[in-house]
Amino acid sequence: MTAPLTPPHQPSPHEPWQKPPKGGSPTGSHPGVLLQSPQERELRTELRRAALIAVAVTVAGVALGLLWLWLAPRVPLVSDDTAVFLSDSEGEEAIGADGTFVLLALAFGAVSAALVFWFNRRGGIAIVAGLAVGGVLGSVLAWQLGTRLGPTDDVVAHAREVGKGVIFDAPLELHAKGALLAFSLAAMAVHLGLTAMFGPRDPEPEWGVYHAPVAAPSGDAPAPAPSPSSSPESGPPAPPTGA
Repeated sequence: MTAPLTPPHQPSPHEPWQKPPKGGSPTGSHPGVLLQSPQERELRTELRRAALIAVAVTVAGVALGLLWLWLAPRVPLVSDDTAVFLSDSEGEEAIGADGTFVLLALAFGAVSAALVFWFNRRGGIAIVAGLAVGGVLGSVLAWQLGTRLGPTDDVVAHAREVGKGVIFDAPLELHAKGALLAFSLAAMAVHLGLTAMFGPRDPEPEWGVYHAPVAAPSGDAPAPAPSPSSSPESGPPAPPTGA
């Protein structure tokens, strides 16, 4: 009679050092699919929204550039066949062009932030970053669009074309390059203010009443709890009854 053979030890498929079988996945029955935590899914969704906001704000720069081209004051020039001069040497049209761009950019930034907050009240760092990036890109697009669609930058050729003594417009230029940040600054400031006033707030924690334990005086042992037999309400012990 022989002893029964002990089957060899079978490793558990859940041990971390075991390699997954061919065609399988350690995360489940679907190969190649990795499980994502709720925080990762929320982060991906927020980044996707921020990218869409940046693209939309950048496209809004087209309207900003067209309005700047339409509303910016023109700098008048005149030629005498030898040189080109300012028709009004005391005019402030050049500064007015920069000021018009800044005012329009501030208005576009405020409206963009209000629309973003209206459709996404939760806010977040990614949303604000999308507004900032889109504001800068939209401002650059508006600047380039306005200067390219405006009067030609070849002043000499333009002066020869119109002739001597004829007033013509100088090319539209943005002298203060810091104006390109007005869109983003306005958008971030307005969005921050709306989030602070009307954004959702975290619930306040409920604080319970905490009773600290009373420590016994040093050197004294805690008094023993009275037994039911020694309670004053129990009265004297009953006398024993006779046989």
